[in-house]
Amino acid sequence: MGSTALDADVLALVRERLNTSVVGDVLDALGRVHQVLPPGIRPLEPGAKLAGRAMPVLNADVHGPQRPPFGLLAESLDQLEPDEVYLACGGTMRCAYWGELLTAAARTRGAAGAVVDGYHRDTTKVLDQRWPVFSRGAFAQDSAVRLAAIDYRVPVEIGGVAIAPGDIVVGDIDGVVVVPADVEAEVIERALEKASTENVVRKAIENGMPVVEALDTYGVL
Repeated sequence: MGSTALDADVLALVRERLNTSVVGDVLDALGRVHQVLPPGIRPLEPGAKLAGRAMPVLNADVHGPQRPPFGLLAESLDQLEPDEVYLACGGTMRCAYWGELLTAAARTRGAAGAVVDGYHRDTTKVLDQRWPVFSRGAFAQDSAVRLAAIDYRVPVEIGGVAIAPGDIVVGDIDGVVVVPADVEAEVIERALEKASTENVVRKAIENGMPVVEALDTYGVL
């Protein structure tokens, strides 16, 4: 799928009706058992949710001012398209990878959110924008003389999870899961079914059905 109106509808459906746990369970059932990013990558705001297509950005440590400043960071931000997730990784986390102005740039371009395998800063001003950012925590240290973006729209890996441009990225309070593009239709269909079944199981348990019986009856827990 591409960045079409239909694709936007699908991503909105994922945001509204699915969560990372259900999506991860379906991926496990399909044999894709390494799709959840490390647990240290968390939303700045507990209620934040995102679903969009990965626009991976690869960073590297540097030691001093760069030409151009920050490497390809500005260029990568200008290339963001609606419903894409700015997904940054690389380097040894010596500084913040994300902040107030990057949030404003990505949000203005209609991006779905940012996922950073590193730290963020300007926390209050990022939160004020009410736009989903996931990171490993806050750190005031600037990236100007410590980090540079060296490429974007390239395959990357975070915590053993391979991420290709265009993969679906889903995030919520439980973390971030990546859905490879080649199985996305099946994952979304099965995840919607599983979410519906889990709602039925919860009601059955709350109405007194034994857990063993619920598992035998519905096959989920």
